[in-house]
Amino acid sequence: MQANASKTMWQIPSLGKWPWWIIVLLSGGLILLYLILADTNYRETFFYLTQGLQTTLRITFFSYIIATVIGLFVGLARTSKNPFLYHLATLYVETVRGVPLMVLILYIAFALVPFLVDILTSMGYAVDIRSISMEWRGIIALALGYGAFEAEIFRAGIQSIGKGQMEAAKSLGMNYFQAMRFIILPQAIRRVLPPLGNDFIACLKDSSLITVLAVNELTQMGRLRRAATFRAMETFNVVAFLYLSMTLVLSLFVRWLEHRLKIEE
Repeated sequence: MQANASKTMWQIPSLGKWPWWIIVLLSGGLILLYLILADTNYRETFFYLTQGLQTTLRITFFSYIIATVIGLFVGLARTSKNPFLYHLATLYVETVRGVPLMVLILYIAFALVPFLVDILTSMGYAVDIRSISMEWRGIIALALGYGAFEAEIFRAGIQSIGKGQMEAAKSLGMNYFQAMRFIILPQAIRRVLPPLGNDFIACLKDSSLITVLAVNELTQMGRLRRAATFRAMETFNVVAFLYLSMTLVLSLFVRWLEHRLKIEE
C-alpha cells in the first residue's frame, strides 16, 4: 500500500493533461535550444548576448534591492499617524506611479542627476558628472520607480495585520517601533513575499527600458547585434528566449512560494 502511495505521489501526469500553453512554450524553447546548439548564427548570437545578460541581471538585482528598502520605509510612512510623513510618502508614491517609467528614467538620467551635480559643484564639492555612469543612473531610476510600487505592497501587508496585535504589543510595554519590528513586520513581510516576487519579475523585464541610455544590457546588445549582422530574426528570437527563460523560472519559484506560504498558514 505504501508503495502504491509513493508511486502515485511521483507519477508524472500524461501529456494530454498538460495545459496546451505549457506544451507550446516547451516546444518553442526546445526548438530554439536546438538552433542555438546546431546553427552557427544562433550560437554566435547567444554567446554575444550573454554579455548583456550579465548586465541585465546586475541592474535588476541592485535596483530591486534599493527599491525594496525605499518601499519598506515609504510603506511605514504611509501607515504612520504623523501627517508630515504620511503626506510626504503619499506625494512620492502618487507622483512616481503617475509618470511612465521610460519618462522617469530619462528625467533622472539627463535632468535630475546633472542638476544635483551642479548643486554639489556650486557648494564646493568636486563631482564629475562622468563619474556617474549611465548604468547607475538607470539603476537609480528603476529603484525610485519600483520603490513606489513596493511601498504600496508593504502598506497593504502592514494594514492586513489586525489592529489588535499592535494594541496587544503596546499592552506588553512595547513602543511603536518595537511592535513593528517584533510583531507586525515579521507577519507582514511573510504575506507580501509573493507580490514582491512578482514585482521582481516585472523589474527584470522593465530593465530593458534602460536601453534608451545606451547601457549594454540584453536588449541593447540585441540591437547592436542586429545592426552589425542584419539578422533580426535570429537576434530577437534569442533575446526573447533569454527573457522568457528567466521570467518562467522566476514565475515558477513565486508560485511555489505562494503555495508553501498558503499551506503553512
